[in-house]
Amino acid sequence: MNSQQKYLQDLKQWLHETSDSPLEEMSDFFTKRLDGYEEHMSVWEKSYRLFAQALPSGCQEILDLGCGTGLELDHIWQKDPDIKVTGVDLCQSMLDKLLEKHSDKHLTTVCQDYFQYDFGYGVWDAVVSFESLHHFLPEGKRELYRKIYHGLKKGGVFLLGDYIACCDEEEELLRSVYLKKRKQSPIPDNHFVHFDIPLTLEHESRLLQDAGFIIKKVRNNPDNATIIIASS
Repeated sequence: MNSQQKYLQDLKQWLHETSDSPLEEMSDFFTKRLDGYEEHMSVWEKSYRLFAQALPSGCQEILDLGCGTGLELDHIWQKDPDIKVTGVDLCQSMLDKLLEKHSDKHLTTVCQDYFQYDFGYGVWDAVVSFESLHHFLPEGKRELYRKIYHGLKKGGVFLLGDYIACCDEEEELLRSVYLKKRKQSPIPDNHFVHFDIPLTLEHESRLLQDAGFIIKKVRNNPDNATIIIASS
């Protein structure tokens, strides 16, 4: 059995064991786990560093989608403490923690669904997102990527660090479980829920390219986060 087969076998076992676990509303999920959040996310420490390094020099106006407590921003501000950041997140308690950590930075926080946020046109040097967008279906991401593309200045960069499905089987398996759970859930359809539905790199890249982006580089890291650098 190769590593991918073992991974899929373990994933199927986990999905079976958690089949009766109800979905949780996105903001509630993170609010309940705030105290242990940064420790839990530390498994991607190497990726956070590489993510910050991938941000082009000279970026001064950055929009961070799903910023949480700002673990990626910790490293971005180490690189350049004068960068101005607007962070958008559904969870106010996460944003409060971010503001507490970085009260000395040029930081604006917005507690909002970033699919509804007004990106403007030609505003941002870079838009970044780390381990957030794998919770959403491609239909929503397609329109979001178009908004990001138009919100960037000419030559701007979209820096995406995320969980990418290893193959079509993983993508299809997780989506089918998600749709089944969504149908059974009492959470309204217009509320986001916490469940992983990553795309393969091929499908993620296609959505970005359909929005107008050029994929400049892809980095696969030992801690299983994939970093995609796309230019407008």
